[in-house]
Amino acid sequence: MSKIPPLILSTTVLLVGIGCATVSTPVLVPITPPSSTQPQVNSLPEKWFKRKIAVARFTNETRYGRSLLTDGDLDPLGKQASDMLYNRLIKSGQFLVFERPDLERVKREQRLTGQENLVGVDTLVVGSVTEFGRSTGGKVGFLSATKNQVARAKVEVRLIDVKTGLAFFTATGMGEANTETGSIAGYGSRSEYDATLNDRAIGAAISDVMNDIVNKINERPWRTDILKTDGNKIYISGGHRQGLKIGDKLAIFKEGERVKSNQSGFEITLPSTQIGLVRVINLFGDSEISEGSICEIIEGNINQQDNLYVSEVKQP
Repeated sequence: MSKIPPLILSTTVLLVGIGCATVSTPVLVPITPPSSTQPQVNSLPEKWFKRKIAVARFTNETRYGRSLLTDGDLDPLGKQASDMLYNRLIKSGQFLVFERPDLERVKREQRLTGQENLVGVDTLVVGSVTEFGRSTGGKVGFLSATKNQVARAKVEVRLIDVKTGLAFFTATGMGEANTETGSIAGYGSRSEYDATLNDRAIGAAISDVMNDIVNKINERPWRTDILKTDGNKIYISGGHRQGLKIGDKLAIFKEGERVKSNQSGFEITLPSTQIGLVRVINLFGDSEISEGSICEIIEGNINQQDNLYVSEVKQP
């Protein structure tokens, strides 16, 4: 029986090894994914009321992306994180999202068209990228080598009540993205610097913090104003795009007196008083910012009263 020459045997083993070499594809891995019991951003309840929200500032507080050639206004990482947060807030379908970082551009266009009508918001979101880093690792064997690139990001956000300026909630989001390449005896993928990992890690961190933002804002009472009173009917802002439908009942409240506290220095609004109840009988408007509802008063009297607003009926 003839023996296989050592050179041919070694070459065969090497070719088989090369054929078996695999390279994993880039993956996006949030460090703290939401649990199955945590409410998801995309799942809307049967009825919801959209709050008005704006992202006031989102900055890069890390050393990444900074150089002597950039000034304080040039913050690509912060602007990228801000845009990602804007997009996710809009796609959630739960908010009326207003522009703030590019407010001067909006004002300039409004002056050109002669239609200046800026709308105030209920909540401002302020945040920053507080941690960002990359690492490269891998393993080297007799004939094989792997290289792993990892990007990690951390964002911090605060929610601010526009009426008082009080920061009433903070949240942290963390994200990670990695890619791996491998080779055997010089054959296989070569790993270059993958800049898209930065974007994926920041996107994962923003997604991680979104549920906390949505849930906290939705905990705050929804309210809207009375546009007009006409006998036994009232017209209010908000329609079917905010979950209202014909037959819904809403409460009319009289705003409590505002009193300044000597202890805290804040103006404190005393508890509101429910003075009536209305039922939605019709809806009008063709967009989120122009729609409204016509309601009939079924309980109470609102004649000659001011500082009124409409809110959800409080459940006992």
